[in-house]
Amino acid sequence: MSSLAHTLFSRNYAMSRQAFLAAAQARGLSVDSYILDLPGVEGETLATDVVLDGPEDAANMIITISGVHGVEGYPGSAIQKGLLEMGPLNERNTAVLHVHAINPWGFSWSHRTTQENVDLNRNFVDFNQKLPTNERYSEIHDLLLPSSWPPPVDSEDKLRELAKLWGAKGFQCAVSLGQYRFADGLHYGGDKPTWSNDTFRAILRRYATRCRRIGSLDIHTGLGPYGYGERIFGCEDEGISIKRARDWWGDTITSVNTGSSTSVPLTGPIQAALFRECEQAQQTNICLEYGTYPQSQTVLAMRGAHWLTRYGSDDPRQCAAIRQTLKDAFNPQDPWWQEAIWTQGKLVFQQAVAGINRNQD
Repeated sequence: MSSLAHTLFSRNYAMSRQAFLAAAQARGLSVDSYILDLPGVEGETLATDVVLDGPEDAANMIITISGVHGVEGYPGSAIQKGLLEMGPLNERNTAVLHVHAINPWGFSWSHRTTQENVDLNRNFVDFNQKLPTNERYSEIHDLLLPSSWPPPVDSEDKLRELAKLWGAKGFQCAVSLGQYRFADGLHYGGDKPTWSNDTFRAILRRYATRCRRIGSLDIHTGLGPYGYGERIFGCEDEGISIKRARDWWGDTITSVNTGSSTSVPLTGPIQAALFRECEQAQQTNICLEYGTYPQSQTVLAMRGAHWLTRYGSDDPRQCAAIRQTLKDAFNPQDPWWQEAIWTQGKLVFQQAVAGINRNQD
């Protein structure tokens, strides 16, 4: 494992934030901090920290986003720190905007959700319109989160029967598409914009409404082969935009709409804010999704964390074990995995910089 990759990953949110701030300070870059008025797990300050690396009036902007799903924030934070330590870009007309820990509460408390129990990547919908429906989730809500944990055998048997009936992708959509009915359920999109939603939109209005071209990297973990960073297309059209994405990153680009991705279409992903707030810019956005463990294992870890939120537990050892299981499922403590995350993250970023400077029209 390289000495650089070894220094990039931190053990908790507070250390990740400190490392990111130190990397910016070492470069002489200003930090714009958006404070969440809630305590962290150890009483630390919670914040989304923003660093602009490059000129404010740059025509091109690369945006990196970490921590949309809180506990998944470690790899994104590591990549952001590593990119800062690489030094300034050689491209005079390109700036980099690092958005660190957009869901700081989830990052600190080892949850995928925000403090409102909202999946932030399902929260960017228009709440003035009729909300999306996910009828199949209604059928499995109580099976996914039964009254006791670990889940009883009969609940698991029923879930397996439905998975066989609906097919693998159909069952995955039922679980993770997004739902707006069960506030204590999985992938709940909320009933209004969260603090993290409002904060991200404010950041975009502050920094990204003057550039002409945007390329964004939204960094996640938990889907796909172990240590592989899937480049999932994240734009609203699949015409010129996906051709441009393939020009930047090659034919490794996948799409939720064509079924080539390990993910499925989501309601209200964070990229929706980029299109609403930065309509002036040509956009080439991807979700960089790093695989950890088999999907059955990561989903079970999520279910356990949501079960704890829904029912609570008087057993402190059970509480600690459930939270640690979730953290481990999305952030493996494996030097090889961490090296793979940094190596691919750096490459994807460099490809984005090269690509955005090729596409000047």
